Amino acid sequence: MTESPASQLPPPTERRGLREAGGLTEAQVAERIGVGRATVRAWERGRDTPGGREGEAYARLLAGLAGPAAGRTDAHDQGSAPALTPAQAFDALYAFCAPALARQAYLLTGRRELAREAVEHAFQVAWQRWPEVAQDRDPAGWVRAVAYEWALSPWHRFRPRHRSPEPPPADPADRALLHALLELPPSYRRTLVLYDGVGLDLPETAAETEASTPAAAGRLTRAREAVAARVPQLADPAELHRRLVELASAERPRPPVPATVRTGGERRNVFWTRAAIAFTVAIVGSTALTLRTAPTHYEPPVAPAQAVQGVPPPAALGPLSRAEQALREKLRRSQTGGPERLTPMAG
Repeated sequence: MTESPASQLPPPTERRGLREAGGLTEAQVAERIGVGRATVRAWERGRDTPGGREGEAYARLLAGLAGPAAGRTDAHDQGSAPALTPAQAFDALYAFCAPALARQAYLLTGRRELAREAVEHAFQVAWQRWPEVAQDRDPAGWVRAVAYEWALSPWHRFRPRHRSPEPPPADPADRALLHALLELPPSYRRTLVLYDGVGLDLPETAAETEASTPAAAGRLTRAREAVAARVPQLADPAELHRRLVELASAERPRPPVPATVRTGGERRNVFWTRAAIAFTVAIVGSTALTLRTAPTHYEPPVAPAQAVQGVPPPAALGPLSRAEQALREKLRRSQTGGPERLTPMAG
């Protein structure tokens, strides 16, 4: 009995990851199979079931992208494979998304090392919050949003290792396209990469960029116009799709292996946990020292010095009276030295 195309397909939650891992957009998959872009999007979301020749072509395409993973997916569909551990599920998501995500981050930054760092950081955060990420409707989108935020952070310009430019692509056409991308504002660049590079539709692009759909459409239009002004042959959106994929495929930043990322995430978590504990201990110690050295009763402050009131002013010098003159003459006639001066004399 011949199996239907639907039975040969991986679950809908894995189809999009396989496409992104292969560096393909929805438009490219639709062109290869001979269907519309909306049909591919419906297949990836599970809203429609592939059938007929198109379904067989779609199953063959995903099997080629998955390779050995396709057999594991079929076994999982038949219920014979055991449940994946958190580490295995994380490694599977990393294998599907990390290569394509690194290429997308390169389109955003123009730096291979920064693109690799963005992917590593995003998956480290994902591993720290894996229960939340594993239950998300779109784990790949969750990780992609974190990677994009890290890649477009303005604080990288202050890092010494990122102040000097990296070697540009060897192809002049790739250099012109990358330069045009980097001239765009970060929000425009991100919208353009998500829509024309990754292949998201407009509502998904707006949601991931935290903008309204009209705002995302305006950013996309202005970004395309700016790129076309610098590279006129890219005025056609289909040609821009193709050139973005080619540029991303030409540069392949190599992210680390999943085990290294998980270990780095665990070390990062331990570091911040210890830092939080040390900060708490410092707060508790300073509070105890304050309580120990603080006064136990109220001591009124010493009043500032004030001038004494009611003292008569010193008398000014003037002529002596007769009595004062007589006293002065008497003092002059008295002895001025010797022990006799200490003996009182009758006046």
